[in-house]
Amino acid sequence: MHPYLPHLLADINAAWRTEIQVENKRPLTFEEEMEELEKWEEEEEPPHTFGYYCGLESINFPPAEQLTEADMKTVLEALRNMLFSWNLATSFPQNLPIPIAYKMTVEILDSKTTIFETGRINFDFCSGYAPDCVFKEYCSCLEIWNEAEAEADQDIDRRDDNVNDDPDILPF
Repeated sequence: MHPYLPHLLADINAAWRTEIQVENKRPLTFEEEMEELEKWEEEEEPPHTFGYYCGLESINFPPAEQLTEADMKTVLEALRNMLFSWNLATSFPQNLPIPIAYKMTVEILDSKTTIFETGRINFDFCSGYAPDCVFKEYCSCLEIWNEAEAEADQDIDRRDDNVNDDPDILPF
């Protein structure tokens, strides 16, 4: 175990959210919940990074190259549990190497985010456009995306093959 790890784990443990101020008020109607979500969606960039809220700084985390895979797994588990206490979560492809997951999780500390009292924000890092995915070859959607593109290309080829050059024949 890296000699710094016990101190880092203690800091992560101290960063847990311990108090959630939930007012005693009536449950929101569906319409009120949707209105609240729309306000959040229209909100400009959140004012603070997650590190601001939890008190951790990414600079205090050793680079992945200085840790063993077992050390990174230990830190990742501690970070995931701490994030959960703040109503935050991460999602990574199952085949993503541990060093990449470690680096991306630590970088959440530098991400501006909104802290919710209820519900959860999930950092999945997905833009929805697989060719530009940050996970590159580990993207779980890339295979499906490539298959869909190949099928679309085949459809275009089939349409091109069925084009009749006779101006007197309608294309349908």
